[in-house]
Amino acid sequence: MLPASIQISGELLSPAEVQDICESLKEDGVRLLSVRGCQLSDRDFGHVCRGVAESRSLAQLNLNLGVVSGISRARHLADALKANRSLQTLFLHGSPLLDAGLVTLNAALSAHPALVSLDLGDCMLGDEALRLVCGMLPPDGAKSGLRELTLSANPGISTRGWARLAVAVAHSSQLRVLNLDYNPLGDQIAGMLAVAVASSRTLEVLDLEGTGLSNQSAQVFLDMVENYPTCLRVLVLAENDISGELQQQICDLLSEGEEEEDRGGPSPRSGPASSRTGPTSSSALLPFRDKYQPIRNKYQHPTCLPHSSKG
Repeated sequence: MLPASIQISGELLSPAEVQDICESLKEDGVRLLSVRGCQLSDRDFGHVCRGVAESRSLAQLNLNLGVVSGISRARHLADALKANRSLQTLFLHGSPLLDAGLVTLNAALSAHPALVSLDLGDCMLGDEALRLVCGMLPPDGAKSGLRELTLSANPGISTRGWARLAVAVAHSSQLRVLNLDYNPLGDQIAGMLAVAVASSRTLEVLDLEGTGLSNQSAQVFLDMVENYPTCLRVLVLAENDISGELQQQICDLLSEGEEEEDRGGPSPRSGPASSRTGPTSSSALLPFRDKYQPIRNKYQHPTCLPHSSKG
């Protein structure tokens, strides 16, 4: 039998339910575990983390919406990640980690052999945390790093911090999806990100929804996609002070490049084929983004893990 998907949302978990989850984890019977927005005691959270540590089948773990509610839980999770070798996708969206929480998790996250997708949206992060995140985007020729990174809604990060991220993205050898929506970036940081996108040989999706941009930023991105090779396929500019006409022009150019690739011909923007490392990380690894796709079903047995979606 295929490993199960356990998805529970917004419930108070009893010790008996936690025990069932832990037994399934230890028996390698779970591929996706989501306890999004659930309440459980610190003791039971520790039990779940020990189950995660022992599991060899778990690929996706969703602890969104405050489940990692303090530094002691961050320590439990760090210990689990140090022992686990199978996890590919981790969601901590809406957890009050602060910089101290990410410092606690950093060594385990950075050293994990399989982790490729990380959601740290709305985690109250600052510049110190972002510095550590940049370390998970190693430059070309270094060890492999994250393929998908979400940093939505972390307004405590400064302009200097975002500039550091732009440099890391420009040199990352793996990153394909970057979600920065609902951060007060402004046109200055958007310009830095445009340079990073133009330099990156892998980045395909950039979400800048609601980030305080104007037509000035859009014009920079339009010039980039029109005149320079890039792997970018999706650029989200919704809920910014940007004209619909400019957004449509950018969308049309990105679509033209993708259609060229679908027909088997070279894209005028995508650069040489040798610069690409293959398609975006397996769709099985693309996560539930809490902003878009709440989890409702409690127990399922899927053939693959779910996609990110704005639908």
